[in-house]
Amino acid sequence: MFFLLQIDAASEKAFSFAVKAKEMAIEYAPKVLGAILLYIIGSWIIGKLSVLMKKAMSARQFDLSLQTFLGSLVKVTLTILLVLTIFGMLGVDLTAFGALVAGAGLAIGVALNGTLGNFAGGVMLLTFKPFKVGDIIEAQGQTGVVKEIGIFNTVLLSPENKTIILANGAVSTGTIVNYATHGNLRVDLSMAIAPDQDIEKARQTAIDAMLKIPAVLPDPKPEVNVLKIGDGMVTLTLRPYATQENYWTVFFATQEAVKKAWDAAGIQGPVPHVVHINK
Repeated sequence: MFFLLQIDAASEKAFSFAVKAKEMAIEYAPKVLGAILLYIIGSWIIGKLSVLMKKAMSARQFDLSLQTFLGSLVKVTLTILLVLTIFGMLGVDLTAFGALVAGAGLAIGVALNGTLGNFAGGVMLLTFKPFKVGDIIEAQGQTGVVKEIGIFNTVLLSPENKTIILANGAVSTGTIVNYATHGNLRVDLSMAIAPDQDIEKARQTAIDAMLKIPAVLPDPKPEVNVLKIGDGMVTLTLRPYATQENYWTVFFATQEAVKKAWDAAGIQGPVPHVVHINK
């Protein structure tokens, strides 16, 4: 008798479990199927949007590193939103999860404040392109050839062959001087002659000497102008033009060539005056 009672209790439990399972299947099966269908369709749409975004950035000639980073960022963000939507469809309470994400986002934002600023600056530089790799620029008090434009930093190579790493946040919000925008650079130099020398002769001699330097561009033609008269000398400004690659070659070669040409033409430089004080 006891054995029969146990069988009846087990049968009742099994029947009750089957009824509950049926009820749950009826209630949740559409939601699960809808979630699976939503994930498949959502993933397909995200993939298509990623491809379209990549093509759009390529058409606008965005930097390759920026294309990769933004493509990954958008894809991950959309995937997270899709997963949260599916959880909501299945009846998962996202209130606590949302509060946790908001708190974590705030903490991360505070901790990475400077880094996020540099990231935003990098996006601005790679999007609007005030300079490109290979340009000579002046930024944040530093001058050099741009070797790399990253998401967070810009790397310059100085004339002394020093590597300079600049934060993109500061670069993007500061003054940028691009010496290579117009394809050639003007080299500005100052040299002085004695006040009793023929200025026109010194000017023509200097121009002829600069034009003999192979790296000096004949067009625009080099210029020589009076910068200052005083302090026992006439200061002339010499302005030859050069390509970006030959800037420093022209900078140093011009001074040597003009000095030798003035010496050969008998044009004297200023003579320092020594004042003796008798005690």
